[in-house]
Amino acid sequence: MPSAPSSPADRAVSGGHEWHDDSARLALRRIFDAAVRSALPERVLARHLPPPPRGQCVVVGAGKAAASMAAALEQAWHDVPMRGVVVTRDGHVVPTSRIRVMEAAHPVPDSRSEDAARAMLEAVRGLGPDDLVIALISGGGSALMELPAPGLTLADLRELNQALLHSGADIADMNLVRRHLSDIKGGRLAMAAAPAPVLTLAISDVPGDSPLTIASGPTVPDPTTPAEALAVLQRRDITVTPRILHALARPAPPRALMSPASRYVLISTPMMALKAAADAARGLGLTPLILGDALEGESREAAIIMAGIAQSARHHDVPVAGPAVLLSGGETTVTIRARDGAPGRGGRNTEFLLSLALGLKGEAGIWAIAGDSDGIDGTEDAAGAIITPDTLSRARMLGLDPREVLHRHDSYTLFDATGDLVRTGPTMTNVNDIRAIMVL
Repeated sequence: MPSAPSSPADRAVSGGHEWHDDSARLALRRIFDAAVRSALPERVLARHLPPPPRGQCVVVGAGKAAASMAAALEQAWHDVPMRGVVVTRDGHVVPTSRIRVMEAAHPVPDSRSEDAARAMLEAVRGLGPDDLVIALISGGGSALMELPAPGLTLADLRELNQALLHSGADIADMNLVRRHLSDIKGGRLAMAAAPAPVLTLAISDVPGDSPLTIASGPTVPDPTTPAEALAVLQRRDITVTPRILHALARPAPPRALMSPASRYVLISTPMMALKAAADAARGLGLTPLILGDALEGESREAAIIMAGIAQSARHHDVPVAGPAVLLSGGETTVTIRARDGAPGRGGRNTEFLLSLALGLKGEAGIWAIAGDSDGIDGTEDAAGAIITPDTLSRARMLGLDPREVLHRHDSYTLFDATGDLVRTGPTMTNVNDIRAIMVL
């Protein structure tokens, strides 16, 4: 349902400008959209390309942005012969002419993920030092490209992935485990390409921008150990089967087996996107404050902290005076516990926003947006949502108890009912979550 017409409580005068619900919503969408646009492959990829190779150009890649990155590469090198294969999430395909695009499941791998991994390994075999492999890597690649380690099956990895997703583990720990149970991650794709050098062009969706964590590092050497992966599973109380124990006994791939001419380039990152959001905020007459691009932790707990910061800015002009916007990125988590019952519909961004609304308690003069830059919050059809000073009252008028909804992890249902979901469709890029809290 559409939001109700703004009341006096939904209006605020700041900086000589009268802000109301509609203008605040529009400003937040412009800020969010500017962040996403800054990370589109067609805007950032071409400037990072080297001269074409003397030999073959073979393209591989995995992630939610892999298809759009492949299309951007074809456009930039329109007269360079190339071949290869990339895999992306269902619904994220864009047309290409020389690079094959496959689709697979996310966030849990399926048989197509295994098919894609085998196709990429086959594409890079038999190359020489004058050839060049371009690896197009972005967030989501861990699920989209999978090949079980010897002794494991895809069913083993699917079950473990589901357990990790519900455990509250952060993305670094999840991908540490995935690397040690895979025959393509943790540098193994680059090993298969040797002696050909690999140029990895990556769009980061992880806190800290670690190449090892982005899509579980298929083209970079892994200094971590199987014992560290096992420790993550034990710390999260995840049952370890004998097959997984056996797989974790194998050593990590040695660095020497990769071409020393290989390079890894980050072409877009969460901080770059936040800086683009800050520029958009300035253009709207708002003072931006970037709180960080690597915020982690439980979504609902991070929101409580953010609510306190926003209220401090509103009442004390600390850490910034309004009209302002507090910007942050990173990847929070949602832990599903058995005592919470069967989870409802929601993602980490809508859960963050519902907890933020509860923390703000209807505070006047504060609006917020949070969304996944890939356009999909978790497994739902929305990127995220917007909250307003009257979010809680509107939900209660519809017969919804916001606190009980949060307990059931059913935030999507609440924001769908209030008409506050942000639906962008697949954006064809992924620099993780973008959060903006507007304080007047």
